[in-house]
Amino acid sequence: MKFVLDGDQKDFASALDSLLANADTVAVARAWADGDHEPGLKLWERLAEMGVTSLATDETPVEMCIAFEALGRHAVPGPWVESVGYLGAEEGIRTVALPPVVPYALDADIADNVTEVGARHGSVDRTRRLFEVEGTTEIDQAAFDRAVIAVSAQLLGCGERILDDSVTYVKQRKQFGREIGSYQAIKHQLADVRIALDFARPLVLGAALGEVPASAAKVACADAAYRSARTGLQVHGAIGYTQEFDLSIWLTKVRALVTAWGTPAYHRQRLLEGLV
Repeated sequence: MKFVLDGDQKDFASALDSLLANADTVAVARAWADGDHEPGLKLWERLAEMGVTSLATDETPVEMCIAFEALGRHAVPGPWVESVGYLGAEEGIRTVALPPVVPYALDADIADNVTEVGARHGSVDRTRRLFEVEGTTEIDQAAFDRAVIAVSAQLLGCGERILDDSVTYVKQRKQFGREIGSYQAIKHQLADVRIALDFARPLVLGAALGEVPASAAKVACADAAYRSARTGLQVHGAIGYTQEFDLSIWLTKVRALVTAWGTPAYHRQRLLEGLV
């Protein structure tokens, strides 16, 4: 299965990556985690001007995947999956809870469509602020699958960022007079991550085009991103554990997104039911 982006899609990906690369998204994520939403809201407005918030409603599924992979690669905080992926909101910031699969509403304290915000629940990812909300919502299966694809693309972007940072680090870090990246064991681990991410990407695009179940994309991207996070932590050593080190932003985000919008077990069960 091979999917190739056309010229316009490549230009969109390049423009989006350029904007986010110059937006100091690490500082935005850290501020969001500390309760300062202003930098994140300004970035939301800039991304909305580029058309990111209208991708779901414009029926441009591949472009949506491109955008969410970029959001993951740059660790952009906010209820993007809920607002754009599931609700298809072109304006404002919206969120949703769909118990039991999505038990809490992400960033409900700043969402335009939530008036009653309940207790807050912690997350391993400090940028994910989870809240109980009043009322129940019937799941729109088509919108749910779209949200699952969006999360999958985010995981893919996170995995790519961790791999890039890990490759850079092993070329700089030396032990016993050699770059640690010159050791075969580390090369093999990083190569396995590269293969996993490359195999996951076609499933995301295939799911966007309706040729692959959304759950298949989520399982593959969760596994690939988790492998990337685990390997990234191993090659960085003790420094990878520290909250002050930027890598921790992506490591914790992967841990949270692996179970967001359905656990791996939930999506494997969906795939099994589809087969039998």
